Amino acid sequence: MSENRKTYPIEIAGVRRELPLFEIQPGLSIAVLNILGDTELVNACSSALKSKLDAFDYDILVTAEAKSIPLAHALAIETQKPYIVLRKVYKPYMGDTIQAESLSITTGKTQSLFLDEKDQELLRSRRVVLLDDVISTGSTLKGMQLVMEKVQAQVVAEAAILTEGDQKSWGHIISLGHLPLFTD
Repeated sequence: MSENRKTYPIEIAGVRRELPLFEIQPGLSIAVLNILGDTELVNACSSALKSKLDAFDYDILVTAEAKSIPLAHALAIETQKPYIVLRKVYKPYMGDTIQAESLSITTGKTQSLFLDEKDQELLRSRRVVLLDDVISTGSTLKGMQLVMEKVQAQVVAEAAILTEGDQKSWGHIISLGHLPLFTD
Protein backbone atom coordinates (compact mmCIF):
# COMPACT_ATOMS: atom_id res chain seq x y z
CA MET A 1 0.00 0.00 0.00
CA SER A 2 1.24 3.50 -0.81
CA GLU A 3 2.88 5.33 2.08
CA ASN A 4 0.82 8.41 1.23
CA ARG A 5 -2.52 6.60 1.19
CA LYS A 6 -4.88 7.70 3.95
CA THR A 7 -6.51 4.97 6.00
CA TYR A 8 -9.49 4.55 8.28
CA PRO A 9 -8.84 2.61 11.51
CA ILE A 10 -11.54 0.14 12.51
CA GLU A 11 -12.07 -2.78 14.85
CA ILE A 12 -14.27 -5.57 13.53
CA ALA A 13 -15.11 -8.61 15.68
CA GLY A 14 -12.12 -7.83 17.89
CA VAL A 15 -9.66 -7.46 15.00
CA ARG A 16 -8.09 -4.08 14.19
CA ARG A 17 -7.45 -3.05 10.60
CA GLU A 18 -6.42 0.12 8.74
CA LEU A 19 -8.71 0.33 5.72
CA PRO A 20 -7.25 2.23 2.76
CA LEU A 21 -9.28 5.15 1.40
CA PHE A 22 -9.94 5.22 -2.35
CA GLU A 23 -11.67 7.96 -4.32
CA ILE A 24 -14.57 6.44 -6.27
CA GLN A 25 -15.79 9.71 -7.76
CA PRO A 26 -14.58 13.31 -7.48
CA GLY A 27 -14.79 14.39 -3.85
CA LEU A 28 -16.05 11.02 -2.56
CA SER A 29 -13.87 8.31 -1.04
CA ILE A 30 -14.65 5.01 0.63
CA ALA A 31 -12.71 2.88 3.08
CA VAL A 32 -12.12 -0.43 1.31
CA LEU A 33 -12.53 -3.66 3.23
CA ASN A 34 -10.82 -6.47 1.32
CA ILE A 35 -11.10 -9.74 3.22
CA LEU A 36 -9.49 -11.85 0.48
CA GLY A 37 -6.56 -13.63 2.11
CA ASP A 38 -7.26 -12.17 5.58
CA THR A 39 -7.98 -15.45 7.38
CA GLU A 40 -7.85 -13.91 10.86
CA LEU A 41 -10.50 -11.31 10.02
CA VAL A 42 -12.67 -13.74 8.03
CA ASN A 43 -12.75 -16.24 10.89
CA ALA A 44 -13.48 -13.58 13.51
CA CYS A 45 -16.29 -12.09 11.40
CA SER A 46 -17.72 -15.53 10.64
CA SER A 47 -17.91 -16.39 14.32
CA ALA A 48 -19.48 -13.04 15.23
CA LEU A 49 -22.05 -13.22 12.41
CA LYS A 50 -22.94 -16.81 13.32
CA SER A 51 -23.88 -15.64 16.81
CA LYS A 52 -26.15 -12.97 15.33
CA LEU A 53 -27.71 -15.36 12.80
CA ASP A 54 -28.47 -18.07 15.38
CA ALA A 55 -31.81 -16.33 16.00
CA PHE A 56 -32.94 -17.02 12.41
CA ASP A 57 -34.33 -20.20 10.87
CA TYR A 58 -32.63 -20.58 7.48
CA ASP A 59 -31.43 -23.29 5.15
CA ILE A 60 -28.78 -21.73 2.90
CA LEU A 61 -26.35 -18.81 2.75
CA VAL A 62 -26.25 -16.89 -0.53
CA THR A 63 -23.55 -14.43 -1.57
CA ALA A 64 -22.34 -12.68 -4.72
CA GLU A 65 -18.82 -13.17 -5.98
CA ALA A 66 -16.10 -12.31 -5.22
CA LYS A 67 -14.83 -10.66 -2.02
CA SER A 68 -17.48 -12.20 0.24
CA ILE A 69 -16.84 -15.80 -0.83
CA PRO A 70 -14.32 -16.53 1.96
CA LEU A 71 -16.84 -15.21 4.50
CA ALA A 72 -19.62 -17.40 3.08
CA HIS A 73 -17.32 -20.42 3.16
CA ALA A 74 -16.21 -19.82 6.76
CA LEU A 75 -19.78 -19.15 7.89
CA ALA A 76 -20.98 -22.32 6.14
CA ILE A 77 -18.42 -24.32 8.12
CA GLU A 78 -19.47 -22.64 11.40
CA THR A 79 -23.21 -23.08 10.80
CA GLN A 80 -23.05 -26.44 8.99
CA LYS A 81 -25.23 -24.92 6.25
CA PRO A 82 -24.49 -24.86 2.52
CA TYR A 83 -23.70 -21.70 0.61
CA ILE A 84 -24.31 -20.64 -2.96
CA VAL A 85 -22.40 -18.02 -4.91
CA LEU A 86 -24.17 -15.84 -7.46
CA ARG A 87 -21.71 -15.27 -10.29
CA LYS A 88 -21.04 -11.95 -12.02
CA VAL A 89 -20.04 -13.42 -15.37
CA TYR A 90 -21.94 -16.09 -17.28
CA LYS A 91 -19.97 -19.20 -18.29
CA PRO A 92 -21.47 -21.83 -20.63
CA TYR A 93 -21.09 -24.60 -18.04
CA MET A 94 -23.58 -22.74 -15.82
CA GLY A 95 -26.43 -23.86 -18.09
CA ASP A 96 -29.83 -22.18 -17.97
CA THR A 97 -29.19 -19.48 -15.38
CA ILE A 98 -31.47 -17.10 -13.52
CA GLN A 99 -30.19 -13.53 -13.85
CA ALA A 100 -30.68 -10.09 -12.30
CA GLU A 101 -28.85 -6.79 -12.80
CA SER A 102 -27.59 -4.18 -10.34
CA LEU A 103 -25.39 -1.07 -10.41
CA SER A 104 -21.98 -1.42 -8.75
CA ILE A 105 -20.73 1.51 -6.62
CA THR A 106 -17.10 0.50 -7.09
CA THR A 107 -17.23 0.28 -10.90
CA GLY A 108 -20.16 2.61 -11.61
CA LYS A 109 -21.37 0.07 -14.15
CA THR A 110 -24.27 -2.32 -14.38
CA GLN A 111 -23.38 -5.79 -13.17
CA SER A 112 -25.28 -9.02 -13.63
CA LEU A 113 -25.76 -11.76 -11.09
CA PHE A 114 -26.26 -15.31 -12.34
CA LEU A 115 -27.62 -18.28 -10.43
CA ASP A 116 -26.12 -21.46 -11.85
CA GLU A 117 -28.60 -24.05 -13.15
CA LYS A 118 -27.21 -26.64 -10.71
CA ASP A 119 -28.10 -24.45 -7.70
CA GLN A 120 -31.66 -23.53 -8.62
CA GLU A 121 -33.37 -26.56 -7.09
CA LEU A 122 -31.28 -26.20 -3.93
CA LEU A 123 -32.76 -22.72 -3.46
CA ARG A 124 -36.32 -23.18 -4.68
CA SER A 125 -38.75 -22.50 -1.79
CA ARG A 126 -35.92 -22.45 0.77
CA ARG A 127 -35.19 -19.92 3.53
CA VAL A 128 -32.01 -18.00 2.80
CA VAL A 129 -29.65 -15.47 4.35
CA LEU A 130 -28.15 -13.01 1.88
CA LEU A 131 -24.53 -12.30 2.78
CA ASP A 132 -22.08 -9.63 1.63
CA ASP A 133 -18.82 -8.14 2.84
CA VAL A 134 -19.96 -4.48 2.74
CA ILE A 135 -23.40 -3.12 1.89
CA SER A 136 -23.07 0.42 0.58
CA THR A 137 -25.74 1.39 -1.93
CA GLY A 138 -27.62 -1.89 -1.64
CA SER A 139 -27.44 -2.54 -5.37
CA THR A 140 -25.80 -5.97 -5.07
CA LEU A 141 -28.25 -6.82 -2.30
CA LYS A 142 -31.15 -5.80 -4.55
CA GLY A 143 -29.77 -7.97 -7.35
CA MET A 144 -29.50 -10.93 -4.97
CA GLN A 145 -33.09 -10.31 -3.79
CA LEU A 146 -34.33 -10.32 -7.40
CA VAL A 147 -32.64 -13.65 -8.08
CA MET A 148 -34.20 -15.10 -4.90
CA GLU A 149 -37.66 -13.91 -5.99
CA LYS A 150 -37.18 -15.57 -9.38
CA VAL A 151 -36.22 -18.88 -7.76
CA GLN A 152 -38.99 -18.51 -5.13
CA ALA A 153 -36.61 -18.53 -2.17
CA GLN A 154 -37.59 -16.68 0.99
CA VAL A 155 -35.05 -14.16 2.28
CA VAL A 156 -35.21 -14.36 6.09
CA ALA A 157 -32.19 -12.17 6.86
CA GLU A 158 -29.56 -10.00 5.21
CA ALA A 159 -26.09 -9.81 6.72
CA ALA A 160 -22.75 -8.14 6.09
CA ILE A 161 -19.50 -7.51 7.85
CA LEU A 162 -20.09 -3.76 7.49
CA THR A 163 -22.65 -1.33 6.20
CA GLU A 164 -21.58 1.93 4.62
CA GLY A 165 -23.06 5.34 3.88
CA ASP A 166 -26.57 6.23 5.07
CA GLN A 167 -26.76 4.25 8.30
CA LYS A 168 -30.55 4.76 8.61
CA SER A 169 -31.03 2.73 5.42
CA TRP A 170 -29.35 -0.32 6.92
CA GLY A 171 -31.15 -0.78 10.26
CA HIS A 172 -32.47 -4.17 9.15
CA ILE A 173 -29.05 -5.48 8.12
CA ILE A 174 -27.26 -7.79 10.54
CA SER A 175 -23.75 -6.36 10.62
CA LEU A 176 -20.65 -6.00 12.73
CA GLY A 177 -20.14 -2.27 12.14
CA HIS A 178 -20.60 0.74 9.91
CA LEU A 179 -18.32 2.76 7.64
CA PRO A 180 -18.83 6.45 6.90
CA LEU A 181 -18.37 7.95 3.44
CA PHE A 182 -15.49 10.41 3.13
CA THR A 183 -15.99 13.70 1.33
CA ASP A 184 -13.34 16.30 0.53
